[in-house]
Amino acid sequence: MTTPIKLYRNPKSGHCHRVELMMALLGLRYENIDLDMANGAHKAPAYLRISPFGLVPAIDDGGYTLSDSNAILIYLVQTYARGAHWLPQDARQAAEVQRWLTVAADNIYAGPCAARLVKVFGTEHDHAAAVAKAHDLFKVMDSHLAGRDWLAAGNITIADVAGYSYIAHAPEGGVDLAPYPNLRAWLARIEAQPNFVPMASSQIPDLA
Repeated sequence: MTTPIKLYRNPKSGHCHRVELMMALLGLRYENIDLDMANGAHKAPAYLRISPFGLVPAIDDGGYTLSDSNAILIYLVQTYARGAHWLPQDARQAAEVQRWLTVAADNIYAGPCAARLVKVFGTEHDHAAAVAKAHDLFKVMDSHLAGRDWLAAGNITIADVAGYSYIAHAPEGGVDLAPYPNLRAWLARIEAQPNFVPMASSQIPDLA
């Protein structure tokens, strides 16, 4: 890689942060490009050529453009960390990774992400329903993480990266993490990884 990967983002977006976190953990050079979404920068024709649905994040890697955060995670590890542990080749572990990517796109989005959208961005999601969905999810995840360090395999994978951002920042949406010690320990393990970067412009809750 001769030039930095361009990451088009909103700095308070967990979807964008999971991509930045993945690039940081892989030791890749990247350049953050913050879009003025309040004034429609994500709907401008030039950006729609990069991200046809007008969503963030999107990347430009030497002319190759891609949107959708989970797709970007797969691209990054397949391009720059082939043979590493981030995306297992074992059929069962690969299936587990995919399962948790689906959770990130569904349960995490409907729960802690939606609750945070209401509090941080003022969206019109049903906050009470989102908080309830977050707690339902966290109960399952806390049980799943009992006696294991990572979601999908015996080591950190893109499943953990995809799940981290909105769960770590769930308190910003009014979702308390205190009842979930295994979940909090998992967050702390991710934060202890070399080159970890926190979400910009946000406070990481105290996990002690």
